[in-house]
Parts: sequence; C-alpha cells; structure tokens
Amino acid sequence: MNPEEENALLARLREDEPASFGAMFLHRAARRPQDEAYRRPLPDGTWQGQTWAATADAVTEIAAGLIALGLQPEDRVAIAAATRVEWIEADFGVMCAGGATTTVYPSSSPAEVAHILTDSGSRIAIVENAAQLAKVLPTPVEHIVLIDGAPDDPRALTLASLRSLGRERLTASPDLVTETVSRVRPEHLATLVYTSGTTGLPKGVRIPHSAWVYQGLAIQAMGIVHPGDLGYLWLPLSHAFGKALLSCQLSVGFPFAVDGDVSRIVERLGVVRPTIMPAVPRIFEKVYAAVGATSGLQGRLLRWAVGVASTTRRDLRFRLADRLVLSRVRARFGGRMRYFISGAARLDPEIARWFDAIGLPIAEGYGLTESCATTVFNRPDRPEYGTVGMPLPGTLMRIAEDGEILLKGPGLMAGYHGLPSDEVLTDGWLRTGDIGEITARGSLRVTDRKKDLIKTSNGKYVAPQSIEARLKALCPLIGQVVVHGENRKYVTALIDLDPDAVLAATSAAAADFSDTSRSAAIESEISAAIDRLNREVNSWETIKKFLILDHHLTVENGDLTPSMKLRRRAVEARYRTQLDSLYA
Repeated sequence: MNPEEENALLARLREDEPASFGAMFLHRAARRPQDEAYRRPLPDGTWQGQTWAATADAVTEIAAGLIALGLQPEDRVAIAAATRVEWIEADFGVMCAGGATTTVYPSSSPAEVAHILTDSGSRIAIVENAAQLAKVLPTPVEHIVLIDGAPDDPRALTLASLRSLGRERLTASPDLVTETVSRVRPEHLATLVYTSGTTGLPKGVRIPHSAWVYQGLAIQAMGIVHPGDLGYLWLPLSHAFGKALLSCQLSVGFPFAVDGDVSRIVERLGVVRPTIMPAVPRIFEKVYAAVGATSGLQGRLLRWAVGVASTTRRDLRFRLADRLVLSRVRARFGGRMRYFISGAARLDPEIARWFDAIGLPIAEGYGLTESCATTVFNRPDRPEYGTVGMPLPGTLMRIAEDGEILLKGPGLMAGYHGLPSDEVLTDGWLRTGDIGEITARGSLRVTDRKKDLIKTSNGKYVAPQSIEARLKALCPLIGQVVVHGENRKYVTALIDLDPDAVLAATSAAAADFSDTSRSAAIESEISAAIDRLNREVNSWETIKKFLILDHHLTVENGDLTPSMKLRRRAVEARYRTQLDSLYA
C-alpha cells in the first residue's frame, strides 16, 4: 500500500479503537479464544502452545490478584525478568488491573533497580528469580511477586499464589477485571519505560494507553503483518520495542514463540520456523561476517550465489543458485522467514542488501523510547536500504534547520516522570536528538546522534556510528568499536573484540583472552579491515590509529547501557589516557 492508502485504513481502524491496552487485549482474547497466542520452550526441546483463552485466564487472575493487593488506578508495578511468556502475562495483568508497568532490565545493577523503583514510586514488583529478588528487597515496594522459586520475605509471594488470590476475588466478583478495564481512559499512564541512560541516570518516559493502541493499529494499517504469521520474540521486553511488538500482535492476532535465550536462537529457529523475527544489527553483523569468512568450495559457491541474486532473479542462473545454495541458507532460519525487523542501532546497508539477495529481507526501523520505539519503518516490499523507511501512518516527520529529526503523532510520550520535557517536546513535536535527512522517496536516513557528531580540530564533521557499523560489518572479530576524534587532528578507534569470533579464529581459551587480544595475527586482521574501511570513506573520516582492548566493554562497568548501546562519553573518559597515547 502507498502512504495515502495506509492513512485511510488507519482512519477506519481508529473509528472503533479500544480505549486502553487492557481493552485491546480482552478484545483479542474474546475474538478468537482458541487461536494460538504464544509458544514457550520446554526442557526437552519441544515447544508448548498456549491459546488466547488460556492467556486470558492467566491475565485476569493476575489482574484480580493485583487489585486484591490494593493496586489503584495508574499505580506502578515493576517487572524485572527475562523475556518469557510470564513477563507478557504480568504486563497484560497490570494493564487489566488499571495499573502501569515500570520496566526493569534484568541486567540492571542493584543501584539502577533502586533508582528506578524509587523514582517511579512502584508499589509492587514482579521478579523472575532469587537474583532479581535480591535487588528489589532493599527498595520500599510494598509487595514482591516471585515467578520462579519460593520467597522467604514477608512482603513476597509467588506468582502462583497471586493467581490463586485473583481466582478467589473473581469467584466473589466475576466482572471485577472487565469493570476495571472499562474505567481506564486513553490518556491514563500505561507504561513507565526508563531510558537506557547513555548520559546519566535513566529517565522515566510516561507512555499513555492511547500511544500503544495507536502503535498496534498503525502497524496493522501498513499491512506488513498477517494473522497467519508466526513471530519469534527474544528481544528484551523491558525495552519499548518489545511493548510495541506486543501491541502489534494484539491488533493483528498472530502468535509469538517467546524465548529470551539468545545463545539458542539459531538452533531454535529451525524448530519453530517463524515467518518474522525482530532483532538488532549485531545479530545480522555476526551472521554476515561468519558466512563471509567461509573458505574453500563452500565459500566460493556462496559468494557466487549471492552475486547472481544481487544482479538478477529471473534467469536460469538464479534458479540454480537459489536451489543449490540460497535455499539452504534460508533453511538455517527455519525456511519460512518472510523478513527480519532490525532496530535499536544502525544497520550497514551492505549487510541489508546481502540478506535481501539470499531471500531474507531486513526491514529496518527507527524510533525512540519517547516515541514508543517504532515510529519510522522500511516497508518490506519496497525497502530503501541505507534508510529506516517512512513514518507510520498518522505520524509526521520533518528535519529542523540544524538537521535534527523531529516527530509528531499519536505515538509520542506524555512527558518525563517527575522531570520537565519542554526541551524535547515543543508544540507537539519531539526533538529526537538525531541528525538525518529525507530522501526523494520520502525515507529517513539517520546520520548520527546530534551529541555524538565529532568535529575534528580541522573543522571537519565525522558521524561515528556510521563508521562503527561499517567496520563491524567488515571484520567479524570486532564486537564493539568506539570511534574518537573530537577536537583532535585525526580519527582513532578503540576496539573491543568479539569473544566468540576470537575463540573460533584462534581456538584460544576464554582465560587466554588478554594474551590473544595482543597477538600479531589479530592485530593484522583488524588492521586490514580498517584499511578496507579507509578506502571507502572521506579522508577526514579515516581511522589513523587504533587500540585493541584486552578486556570487554560491559554494562556492569558503565560502558554500555542495558540495551547494549555505547555510553560514548563514559568510555572516552574512562580510556582518556589510552586515547591520548594515540595522539602522542
């Protein structure tokens, strides 16, 4: 569909839109109760399906249990757990109880958890296990619900006990949850999502029910997801992108296979055989680099097949390449994948074109927590690689005089929790903090973060994220890279090696990583990749010197956010001495 058709369909869908996220869920569950809603992995390697009816039972019991604990309208309930079906049921339960979910990354430090729960005023916390429970116990929450295990704190009860409490309330008041949902208004707080905090403590982003409902209907209006699809959901649900995916699911009605175990994604794709999968660029970078490093006859065949598919898809050569090579690559991803969704960071366009040649297109999108994560999206049937696509129907986009991307529409936050938002919300327009441009086709090309743009001492501007993404695509050994050069005479880089790639390349044990990072072979391969990069960029963007770290950048050390975004200023400050040595 073209933009006009998408907007027309969205207008029709919004004529009967539900007033809240909870109402959206109850409507989906009642519409086709016996359809599959979720699948979860079992210890024996099989997957267990769950209907919308069974999900509704769990959700309403949790909602009634929360009400029994004293939850009031818009009270915050924190969820600290990995991606699993119980996370979704808990979130939907909070929505149907009239509360608001405070999302907490399971990787968050005790100090971050304390800040989020205190700042949000969360009264109840739902935690996954004993490790998460230990982080929450020092906070002033009134009740703690434990998903796995048996609590020994007087404030704590198990999820099973909460559901049992809910069943008792529903026996006495069968309409308790539906009546509660009917009182939730579109402007009421639905979710308090804390930003990753690349420049300080996380800020709570207040997202109303109306924004999530709009997200689901807008994605439905684009016609890119169908009831017959099967999604594979592994991304953190504590991220706004996760909630956006759930809103889309409720609007369209397709099932999700849910499993947060990143280490088993490739293995499980062959069993689940999904048709769509959201992911982050690092997943695609690693696949691209690993396949590109394939040697011998297999490597030559693959490069030939991709080359053929990149130029034509109509002649005998393509049919042969597809049958002998490309179809086998697709089979590794289950054989039914229609497309991937990429977000959270920039994807190198060469990688996107490579996957497209194989027959696994990547639809790259863009958004902020403040805009519910999914705001601009490349339509899978007409992507413009190198861009993040066009706005969702109903959303407006423009570029300010200084190049900053501005967004306006029903999917924006209401504001920050307990903090002013006037600097980022002006006359309904969200100042994203990103620099970009709009192509002739109307697609958005994001250059970099406004605050991350580097100005060298020669007055030249460098967009570090673009260079970092390109270098990671060129060298599978690189896990993270920090391009540096603010007020310097040339650009340099800190390199953090990918442990899996280094292990595969050198057969070195994990304990030998420090020594391996200093090996001449590793340095030579990275130097060769930087030489290739330097031939593709402007002279002032070339990396003149680099340093390979003998340890990893981590969330725990404050180098990365919980969503694995680089805390650039923190890293530059921590490694100031090493960076200075590159200019000595």
